[in-house]
Amino acid sequence: MKTILIISFSNLATDPRVNRQIRFLSEHYRVIAAGLADPQVENVQYVPVVMAKKGLPSFRSFFQLLLHRYDPHYWRQAHIIDGFRKLSRVRADLILANDIATLPLALKIRNGARVLFDAHEYAPLQYDDLLLWKLFFKPYASHLCRTHIPHADAVTTVCEGIAEAYQRETILRPAVITNAADYEDHEPMLPQKGKTTIRLVHHGGASPSRKIENMIKMMSYLDDRFELHLILTGSDSRYIRSLRDLAEGRKHIYFSDPVPMRTLPKYLHQFDVGVYLLEPHNFNLRHTLPNKFFEFIQARLAIAIGPSPEMAHIVNEYDLGVVAEDFSPETLARRLSQLDADKVNHYKWQSHKAAKVLSAEPNKRLLLDLVQRLLGERNEADPQSAKFRSKDGRSKR
Repeated sequence: MKTILIISFSNLATDPRVNRQIRFLSEHYRVIAAGLADPQVENVQYVPVVMAKKGLPSFRSFFQLLLHRYDPHYWRQAHIIDGFRKLSRVRADLILANDIATLPLALKIRNGARVLFDAHEYAPLQYDDLLLWKLFFKPYASHLCRTHIPHADAVTTVCEGIAEAYQRETILRPAVITNAADYEDHEPMLPQKGKTTIRLVHHGGASPSRKIENMIKMMSYLDDRFELHLILTGSDSRYIRSLRDLAEGRKHIYFSDPVPMRTLPKYLHQFDVGVYLLEPHNFNLRHTLPNKFFEFIQARLAIAIGPSPEMAHIVNEYDLGVVAEDFSPETLARRLSQLDADKVNHYKWQSHKAAKVLSAEPNKRLLLDLVQRLLGERNEADPQSAKFRSKDGRSKR
């Protein structure tokens, strides 16, 4: 049995995209997973990588970045040193490197292995709304991309807009594997006719860049039919406290405890509308197509979003809900105010009809096809190949 080494500097149990890679590939290959926490997947060997405590980089790191000494900066980071020490003796047939931070390491330890680079988001513009990041880390990320991506055997990313950006940066065009969630086999939980309450829900990381306060402010423009339920994760306790303070005194806003990743769609099933109002402060936020969007679909919810192009394209194509004209709380509230039980039921049924094609199942086949081709187990001209897939992951047959 061939061996695949999967590297990600994340919690492998709670990182949905990487956890899916591990689960899908472990059905066919021996998988070794290196990261910050055990993926908790049966028959997968886990290699822990030690990450330095979060904080500002050292003066030496800033100095190296200022002088464009990017390679010395990369190779002196604690997790890179630890990863190289632990993984350089691993003999794999293929290495799946997640995010640009893992790619130079993967290329250095490949020992003849094929390297599949999953870029996730667009690294050169990751936090281009932050001045410090633009000055020091944007040139560094661009250097890593231009220098190392051309040496990968294949590249994937999460959506078409980011694939186009990587093509401009590196000439290579990544295949698109979305963040679609596992398929859930259930029907919508429909609000009864005459029921007035419409339960909105948002879940995910509590990060200031996501401007979750805008969804709280939105409630001031909605009538008493609407409730907002927030299920927030993350370590930024100050930001979460500020959100609770903002919600205090406003009616029908509730905070719930986090829910385990694998059970999220089942938990969300009880709600009516999944809401995500995300101001596009940077390139990746503008082109976001996140896990939560697909979890809304697997929960069979109606969807309400701002005009984020990647999400809006799917909402409009499959008639899954409402898309506001701009990112203001008032505008999305105006669109939500037009909903009633019949319209919510319609959108929930639309999510149900699209749930299979917008699940992880097409992506599972796409990833396996790509890996098989890299390992010489499938012909490049096979019509099941990645290059014959459409934007939403459906096979063009």
